Amino acid sequence: MSAVAEATRELLAALIESNDIDLEDLAAAIFTLPEELAGANPALVARSVGFQEVPLLMVREHLGTVDVPRVIRVLLLWNTVRPRSEIRHVYLHGAAVLRPDLAGHSYQEPEEGGTRW
Repeated sequence: MSAVAEATRELLAALIESNDIDLEDLAAAIFTLPEELAGANPALVARSVGFQEVPLLMVREHLGTVDVPRVIRVLLLWNTVRPRSEIRHVYLHGAAVLRPDLAGHSYQEPEEGGTRW
C-alpha cells in the first residue's frame, strides 16, 4: 500500500472512530491535495474502505496555502444533530499546525504500527 493510501486510510479511520460516524450519514467527502501529491487518489482509498455510496471530490490546494508538505485534507459533509462543540477534528503527523485551535480535541493517534480501521 502506498504512503498516500495508508495516510488516507488512517485519517478516515480516525475521523470515523473519534466521531462515531455512520457512513450512511455522510452527504459527501472532499479531499484536497498539494501539488506534490497531484497523482495520488485518496478517493479510491475511501471507496475501498466503505465509502461506496458517498459522493467524493478531489481538488488541488492553491499553491502556497499549505504550510505542511504532503498533507492530505478531507472535509466530511456529515448529516448530524451533534453540536459543533462535540465534533472532534483530527490532525495527524504534524498537521495540527494548520489549526491548533481545533487540534486539541482529545483524539489520540494509534501507536506505531497500529491501525484502528
